[in-house]
Amino acid sequence: MENQLAKSTEERTFQYQDSLPCLPVPSLEESLKKYLESVKPFANKEEYKKTEEIVQKFQDGIGRKLHQKLLERAKGKRNWLEEWWLNVAYLDARLPSQLNVNFAGPAPYIEHYWPPKEGTQLERGSISLWHNLNYWQLLRKEKVPVHKVGNNPLDMDQFRMVFSTCKIPGITRDSIMNYFRTESEGRSPTHITVLCRGRVFVFDVMHEGCLMTPPEIHRQLTYIHKKCHSEPDGPGIPALTSEERTRWAKAREYLISLDLENLTRLEKIQSSLLVYSLEDSSPRVTPEDYSQVTAMILAGDPTLRWGDKSYNLISFSNGVFGCNCDHAPFDAMVLVNVSHYVDEKIVENEGRWKGSEKVRDISLPEELVFTVDDKILNNIKQAEAQYLKQASDLQVVVYAFTSFGKKLTKKKRLHPDIFIQLALQLAYYRLHGRPGSCYETAMTRYFYHGRTETVRSCTVEAVRWCQSMQDPSTSPLERQRKMLQAFAKHDKMMKYCLAGKGFDRHLLGLLLIAKEEDLPVPELFTDPLFSKSGGGGNFVLSTSLVGYSRVLGVVVPMVHNGYGFFYHIRDDRFNVASTAWKSCPETDAEKLVQLVFHSFQDMMQLMNTARL
Repeated sequence: MENQLAKSTEERTFQYQDSLPCLPVPSLEESLKKYLESVKPFANKEEYKKTEEIVQKFQDGIGRKLHQKLLERAKGKRNWLEEWWLNVAYLDARLPSQLNVNFAGPAPYIEHYWPPKEGTQLERGSISLWHNLNYWQLLRKEKVPVHKVGNNPLDMDQFRMVFSTCKIPGITRDSIMNYFRTESEGRSPTHITVLCRGRVFVFDVMHEGCLMTPPEIHRQLTYIHKKCHSEPDGPGIPALTSEERTRWAKAREYLISLDLENLTRLEKIQSSLLVYSLEDSSPRVTPEDYSQVTAMILAGDPTLRWGDKSYNLISFSNGVFGCNCDHAPFDAMVLVNVSHYVDEKIVENEGRWKGSEKVRDISLPEELVFTVDDKILNNIKQAEAQYLKQASDLQVVVYAFTSFGKKLTKKKRLHPDIFIQLALQLAYYRLHGRPGSCYETAMTRYFYHGRTETVRSCTVEAVRWCQSMQDPSTSPLERQRKMLQAFAKHDKMMKYCLAGKGFDRHLLGLLLIAKEEDLPVPELFTDPLFSKSGGGGNFVLSTSLVGYSRVLGVVVPMVHNGYGFFYHIRDDRFNVASTAWKSCPETDAEKLVQLVFHSFQDMMQLMNTARL
């Protein structure tokens, strides 16, 4: 990381933004051909024939007109999807977003210098915060290295959204406020928000032009901690952010109408670099089992999260950490990058602060005391109740598979990401006796403001291989042949998506053009196979590779009868994080993860026993 940062002095973080290519609009024929291929695993012959006719009719008729209009739109925008995606995927949704949309993850420090230990929360917290604030300073100075694949720079715009960013609830649509500026652009906020026992504090992290040191941050955190533990709890205003969006928007308007100073207080939180939470609980965690801590980070105390904030950094009483982030302004890979940087710095410094212990004369943190009345207090109670009810329904399973990892799969010439995706397909097939429609995130950051595209991992080839694994009459050689065909197909799809030639976002664009033109919804989107194959946000498996570092993350399932399934890949292990709703009788995240681990072993055995 240090070498990368040293090399980056001549390159600025955002310098290539203006030269990135526009997001392309794929060919209509190609997108529809790929779509037809993707519905095959979920259709019998009659259903497929009917969908084929619908697609052909769409291609020859309204689809062509919508595609032309989309091409026209793309001429005037460097990214034709950006605004639409933000609105449709995030800002228009009325569901409570803190639990249903946010992503979260535990910090991996427990695996090296910071095992769980009571009495370490404030000291470790000050060091963790300091490393995070150093990253913020690198961003302000544009010294975070530009991400590249080969010599091709990737879009870095999402990195502007990590700090000083907040979603604001609206009656029908939310909005995003971003207060971050690079040093060359001007002033940027320099304070953080701290939540503890239902109370809200802020303090500036700069003093006389310099970043506070860990001992100085420690002093501020100690002041807040002592104050909150010797006085009554606060009203828990942050819980309102966990509410259904329109209800939260109305409660926010009412809160401001009570006292205009409440708006100033809200703006202080919105503009703060990040929200830091001081939790009283001590979750269990080991390098092999992150389940409990991850559940508490994803679905913990709503009075200790500002659900709309782009970055909530959470600390527990036993010196364990994690983060919870609003998904609207950026995708998880941004936070993975920040978390990896902090993790590397903690290792580099052996978990300690090695600088001066001197503490300058710094103003104490300021408490934001909101003017409230019974109506607001009642709103807070209601928000907490609905949130805790849904949170208690969530099953979270986060285990490490330690028999092998990236090294062995690469040695067998198998791509580790596809290896996990196919193991998941097999596990789902074994558990549910049918194929599982699957969303895997692909990034489109080769393009200006590119975010994501969908790889549909449940292919005809994957299903044929799953069937062969369940058929005792199929030889190991035949099973291996089918598995390698499924690998090749997945690899091809991922390459298409990275090159902006996926089809899910294209189909969404065509649907949104129809809506903007007040045209009837084309039959392609009302065809049962559209949603059965995952279209319209109906994937039963919502998955993503979190990367190749120690950092891990998780989300809730996309649908009630589905699973969230995030994973990371390391040399000697695969860590997987799965979620399911307990109220759905047919899903079980624990069983799914155990079957995924069995699938890993079966696939490796296949490579060892079958000879090409």
